[in-house]
Amino acid sequence: MTAGSDRKLMLELKHVSLDYHSSKGTFDHGVHHVLNDVSFKLYENETLGIIGRNGVGKTTSLRIMADILAPTRGDIITRRGATASLLTLGLGFRPDLSGRDNAMLSAVLQGASEREAIGFLEEIKGFSELGDSFEEPVKTYSSGMRSRLGFTTALMTHVDILLIDEVLSVGDAQFKAKAEQAMKERICGEQTVVFVSHSDSQVQNLCDRVIWLDKGSIAAQGDPETVIAQYRESIRTQTRANKKRLADVSTDLKA
Repeated sequence: MTAGSDRKLMLELKHVSLDYHSSKGTFDHGVHHVLNDVSFKLYENETLGIIGRNGVGKTTSLRIMADILAPTRGDIITRRGATASLLTLGLGFRPDLSGRDNAMLSAVLQGASEREAIGFLEEIKGFSELGDSFEEPVKTYSSGMRSRLGFTTALMTHVDILLIDEVLSVGDAQFKAKAEQAMKERICGEQTVVFVSHSDSQVQNLCDRVIWLDKGSIAAQGDPETVIAQYRESIRTQTRANKKRLADVSTDLKA
C-alpha cells in the first residue's frame, strides 16, 4: 500500500446508516439500526479488514459498498470509473444453465463486460477443475462442484475493489488449499480489498488496516495489532460478565 499524500482514494463511506422496521419490541420503537453513522476511507492497493461479532453489520457494509443495498442515510463515494464486486458463491446461478453459461452470467453480474466475461471462461474452467461437467447443467452438480464454480468465477472476475465476505469453503482439501493460495495472492498483490472475517489472526496477517464494528458502529479503527487487541479484550470482558451472570442466576435458583 502506498503511503502519505500519494495514496489514492478508492471509496469512502460518509455517515452511513441503515435501518429497517421490525415488529419486535426489543428494537428502538420498532426500528432496527443495522449500521449507525459509519464513516471510513479505502485507499488504492490497501487491504482493509472488518472484524466484529455476528450481527454487527459487517456483511451489510460490504453489500452497501457493492451497491447491492442502499443506505437509509449517508453517502458512498467511489472513485470515478472504479468497479467493485462482492465475492459470493453462486451469484446469479441458474440450475437449468450449464456451468459455462452460469460463469458467463455471473461474471457479467459482477461487473465484467460481455467480451471480458467470454475471455474469463477457459481460465474459470481450468481452475475450477470441472472438466466436461463445465458444459453440463448446474442442477446436476454436487454442492462441492457448485462451490468450486462459484468461487472461481468470482475470483477470476477482475475489478478495482474486491469485497470478500468470510473464508470460503470450496470443496476438498486439495482444492481448498489452492483456492486459499489464490485468494492470498490476490490480497497481497495490487488488488484493493475489503476483507470481512471472524478469524482475527487471519485479518492481522493479511490486512494493512482494520475496522472493528460493534452494534452497527465503528468501535475502533487503525493498525491491525492495536485494533485486534482491543477487540479480543472486549470479548474476554464480555465472556467474564456472562459467566458472572450465569453464576448469579444459579445462586439465586439454589437460594
